[in-house]
Amino acid sequence: MKQIFRFLTIALIGFLVISCEKDEDQAVINETTTGKLSADKSAVILNELTANDAAISFTWTKPTFNIAVVSTQQIEFGIKGDNFKKSATVDFANDATSGAITHAAMNAAMFSIGATADAVNDIEARLKTSVGAAAFYSNVVALKVTPYTPNPDLVYPKINVPGGYAGAAGYADWTPGNSPNLFSPAKDSQYRGFIYVTSANSEYKFTINQDWAGDKGDDGTFTGKLLETGEVNAKAATAGTYYLKVDWAANTYSSVLANFGVIGDATPTGWGSDTDFVYNPATKTYVINSIALNNTGVFKFRANDDWAMKVQPKKDDQTLVSGKAVQSYFSAENTVDGDPNYKVSEAGNYKIELDLHNSAFYKLTVTKL
Repeated sequence: MKQIFRFLTIALIGFLVISCEKDEDQAVINETTTGKLSADKSAVILNELTANDAAISFTWTKPTFNIAVVSTQQIEFGIKGDNFKKSATVDFANDATSGAITHAAMNAAMFSIGATADAVNDIEARLKTSVGAAAFYSNVVALKVTPYTPNPDLVYPKINVPGGYAGAAGYADWTPGNSPNLFSPAKDSQYRGFIYVTSANSEYKFTINQDWAGDKGDDGTFTGKLLETGEVNAKAATAGTYYLKVDWAANTYSSVLANFGVIGDATPTGWGSDTDFVYNPATKTYVINSIALNNTGVFKFRANDDWAMKVQPKKDDQTLVSGKAVQSYFSAENTVDGDPNYKVSEAGNYKIELDLHNSAFYKLTVTKL
């Protein structure tokens, strides 16, 4: 009996200890005072030319809690009326009670939450204090923010396509840090873009972080498979422009010719034939130096004198302003709705420049001569 009593006593003590530990683990964290945030201005016009300068400064009083905690703190931004459903944050040191945000960091936050570039946006900001999985918020500060269109070369992930062709295209041969890039508009492992090749059987590889570490090439079968070890150089069979797609995670790639020209009843040859672009290695763009365009017809750009791949507006016919660059879209990427065209408001001779170096932002400019 004594042995049984002793066993029960030990079991009861163990149960009590475990219960106490659970009660302690389940201690509830409550704010005793709420954080308070203020800003040194209510309107901000962001400028890429001063990207590293402070755009706005915040000052805050940290919240306090009923128990001692270790917290992290951020300034959180959201579009007014969205209740921070889509938000972006900027981190600050745990012991900070004030801090500035640069034009670049603020613009990146605005871009992330979907603010409209080159327009005044009603933005809300608040102090977010996190304790483990729990988050506590300050008052909301109202701001009017005018972001700039971010440089897509800095916003989107990219891989590099070094090769023996690159020097003639305005870059440097076999130099990852000075070669054409393929970008990932979805910010995932899938990259795409164009390279220009002047000689048949030109060779190239794929690198990341502008370095040779982890470079990939063809597995030797030339069937679209990539290898990191034991690979061979990929090849462009003929001279011309190639549209490349790479799935870095799946180790696959594809390459198709895509030589572009302009076609349409606004051009001298109508819908019957194309006027081809010429690649300019100095500007790394495709150019038609002079073409007569009327203002009663329309035009678009297609590859290989065929309709499978077209460059055109996103959705509706678009009238272009002389000298003003606009974003253009590639139908093969499923970014075009319908079959829209371009037009000009005034007839005359035009220079057409197509910048395809970044698949996240293809750029078209027509300039009246």
